[in-house]
Amino acid sequence: MKYDFDRVVDRRNTGSVKWDAIPSVFGRDDVLPMWVADMDFPVAHPIVEALKKRVEHEFYGYAQPGPGLVEAVVDRMQRKFNWRIQPGWVVFTPGVIPAIHIAIRAFTHPGDEVILQEPIYYPFFPAVTSSGCQIVNNGLKLVDGRYEMDYEDLESKFHPRAGMLPTRSRVKAIIFCNPQNPIGRLWNKEEMTLMGQILIRHGAIIISDEIHCEILFKGNRHTPFASISDEFEQNCIVCMAPSKTFNLPGLGASSVIIPNERLRNEFVNTRAGIVPSLNVFGLTAMEAAYRFGDDWLEQLLNYLQESLDFTIEYFEKRIPKIRVIKPEGTYLIWLDCRELGKDDMALRSLMREKARVGLDDGFLFGSDGSGFQRMNIACPRSILKEALRRMETAVNSL
Repeated sequence: MKYDFDRVVDRRNTGSVKWDAIPSVFGRDDVLPMWVADMDFPVAHPIVEALKKRVEHEFYGYAQPGPGLVEAVVDRMQRKFNWRIQPGWVVFTPGVIPAIHIAIRAFTHPGDEVILQEPIYYPFFPAVTSSGCQIVNNGLKLVDGRYEMDYEDLESKFHPRAGMLPTRSRVKAIIFCNPQNPIGRLWNKEEMTLMGQILIRHGAIIISDEIHCEILFKGNRHTPFASISDEFEQNCIVCMAPSKTFNLPGLGASSVIIPNERLRNEFVNTRAGIVPSLNVFGLTAMEAAYRFGDDWLEQLLNYLQESLDFTIEYFEKRIPKIRVIKPEGTYLIWLDCRELGKDDMALRSLMREKARVGLDDGFLFGSDGSGFQRMNIACPRSILKEALRRMETAVNSL
């Protein structure tokens, strides 16, 4: 069926974090929310129908993933990424962030170190520190408008640093993100191979967040980290979910693929009694999305591509002091605002008070995000155009 992504739906007073939390998040109620990774598009019709059918059953007791859902996950990995996985590798959690918290607790001890590559999705920070671990930043390098990994710096994290005794490395894991949030980089096989070889050589586990892996712009193809080699497969866990792809974050359903039996057992044992099982509607929506959502997804990707092209052209022609870091994946746009010459609080004020647009502050993603803003373009084009118009007016008033 044909979906209308231009249709504006009023989401206020529905318990929406994106829309109903505007006053508490931004300090005023007249901003356009372009922040949290939540799309302003109704979900695919087959998902709605599947949920309606499940509601009509009238029993909502404790739920477990059935063989049909596991089969849907296995089949999707094969069809989308040419990655053949075994049903027994799949563990379900109520979200990727809970899965990452579990993984840190399972694979590290208090005092260990975990590598992040800033600027990085800010919920990763408490996932590390809440377990008593320390964050080690292997910051990404911005080279000619494109981010790259710093392999030399990554290698150095495993060697004694100032103030450390020359003992075994305390780095036990990395939380890797692909496509990378907030910068939109889709790391290719060669880049991941170089990174993975360093990490595995030093005994570190790779926790790979690949939640945005199906939101890709034209010419890009995702490679799951674990699919690169048997060695990589045995030294990582891969976190995926339909939540970003099919706009289902409120239903809390994700799959964690753990080929290594020892790691899988440690993960499952650690989650016991702490993280709840999935709710019945999350399980239902996940299976329906993976089996019947591709028609909607194809249309969505075409719409997002047009929105991205429009956004880049708008900034280049009308707000040239703000530079778009062109994404390869995700519907989140990383904006380089450093040419405006404002510190982070002044930049926040410009966007919230003058432009009346609610973006995510770049510094939330680590010190390397200072001077940047993150913008969500997954909304009807009319809302996007209004947000850009407001930003243009605010910047031009300086």
